[in-house]
Amino acid sequence: MFGRRTLNRVEQMLDEAISGEFQEADYDESRLSRLESRWKQFLEYSSISRANLEKEKENIKSLISDISHQTKTPMTNIKLYVSLLSENLEAEEESPQREENQRLLAEIGRQTDKLEFLIDALTKMSRLESNLVEVRPQREEIGSLIAETVQEALLKAEKKEIHIQQLFQGEMYAIFDRKWTKEALGNVLDNAVKYAPNASTVTISVTEYGLYTAISVKDEGPGIREEEIPKIFGRFYRAREMHKEEGVGIGLYLAREILRKQDGYIKVNSAPGQGSEFQLYLKRQ
Repeated sequence: MFGRRTLNRVEQMLDEAISGEFQEADYDESRLSRLESRWKQFLEYSSISRANLEKEKENIKSLISDISHQTKTPMTNIKLYVSLLSENLEAEEESPQREENQRLLAEIGRQTDKLEFLIDALTKMSRLESNLVEVRPQREEIGSLIAETVQEALLKAEKKEIHIQQLFQGEMYAIFDRKWTKEALGNVLDNAVKYAPNASTVTISVTEYGLYTAISVKDEGPGIREEEIPKIFGRFYRAREMHKEEGVGIGLYLAREILRKQDGYIKVNSAPGQGSEFQLYLKRQ
């Protein structure tokens, strides 16, 4: 139906468009067949759309960076003023007003920490959703990843007398981006410590399967109702019974998105009163 020359030209246009090298000026409209001309117009529109998307992506990237940068200074200043005011109150004589001021100041500090955490989480979420984060999976050792993540969770665990038990031995490897996978595992472990009762145990284990290696984080917390399980990985979702604990409902969503970008996934096994087990699956090859 179409001549060999026409098909070759159409194929050449498509190859150049895929590689991002298509240039309208390379093709003389008067020398093209009707099919080639229509194909050229389509690729021109596609090139323009791609250019607009790239420009929009850069604008979003710049906006997110500006928001992150502009909020850091005032948040740091607020925390500094809270610290200075706290020191001044400590130096004052005992009085009912002093005690109330200390309570209010502590609440300001707590809310500031919560706001700082929220801004940081929203920034990470926006970068992931806008594909501004470049996840670079490579072969990494899992034991050291877990050790670093556990170390950062110890202070919060010790406050609740929670023991973090690690049940795995030897070197095990998988394909993952160390920085972002640590973020995902850290979010899951933080939830385990947050919702587990005092003086309980959080257990971390590793299982190697054919295609994946799974990191398991198991707690002795209140568990999750079956109808809640499909919802817990949504943005800002928090079960009603969990509202008494600090949080914004982004941690599990971020964990799922980070693993998804590495061709991995996350599963949960849980039931009310029986704790929860989250399994993070990382590709082995």
